[in-house]
Amino acid sequence: MSKEQREAVNALMRTAAVTLAADTIEERRARFEARALPEDTAGLAAVETTLGARPALEITGEGAPVGTVLYFHGGGYVVGSHRTGAALAAQFVRRAGMRAYSLDYRLAPEHRFPAAALDGLAAYRELLERGVDPARIVLAGDSAGGHLAVTALMLARDAGLPMPAAAVAFSPLSDQRTTGSSFDSKAELDPLFSRADIEWFSEQQLGDGSRDLPLASPGRLGELRGLPPFLIQVGSYEVLLSDAVGLAGRLAEADVDVTLEVTAGVPHVFQGLYERLDEAEAALESAMRFVAARLGAMAPVG
Repeated sequence: MSKEQREAVNALMRTAAVTLAADTIEERRARFEARALPEDTAGLAAVETTLGARPALEITGEGAPVGTVLYFHGGGYVVGSHRTGAALAAQFVRRAGMRAYSLDYRLAPEHRFPAAALDGLAAYRELLERGVDPARIVLAGDSAGGHLAVTALMLARDAGLPMPAAAVAFSPLSDQRTTGSSFDSKAELDPLFSRADIEWFSEQQLGDGSRDLPLASPGRLGELRGLPPFLIQVGSYEVLLSDAVGLAGRLAEADVDVTLEVTAGVPHVFQGLYERLDEAEAALESAMRFVAARLGAMAPVG
């Protein structure tokens, strides 16, 4: 793995990072949306559709899909869309032969907690109602989308719905109380976020709601028993490192199969940097092997 690549990526992220005070929410959304590029789904079929009464992007490749991934984009529950989630959702199509749905769940502060979780539940429920075998479904997401994968599954379990084959979380938020030790230990290393940034996003989503609710902070307070096997990937240069490690520990305590992969020297959602970073390529290959094993199909990887 390349130390030079890691240093270049972290420097690039520091340069690109925008302080919360510099932009309005509308400006932050526009800036984030500009990351959605046509080449994210180049060579694949990407069709605007709806799922659970929300806009979604359905992404397919050639041949019959081996399964379906329901993907939740990142953005702190404040920015992002089904289009910004397309780049990582498409990797499940390219590398694992799946069909992907990238969901445009409702955003805060216009739609506060638990609106996004309810949208995730509705999308999963519709997949089941369409006759998709839950044993061929994977829920996945990055950052806030990783948090959403957990909370949607908690709601689905409580509603008596069958669990999917697996879940994948890239750099997940899991404790909106920001009590993890990495908020201090990684404060100088994280090129994107600080504790104050994460608290700002949480304020937009929760308003006056409590961060002590299980759905708000599932990695510390949620009942996780009965959830499907999880893969959690995180970089060591993240203030959210403790969130990922804590979530993995809580899942293990709840007798859930969980795999935690920590990659040294890389930042938040580094998987999206697969064209720049060898570690990102390796992480995606590992994620697709995990998915293929849980689907019971030797899907193409790489």
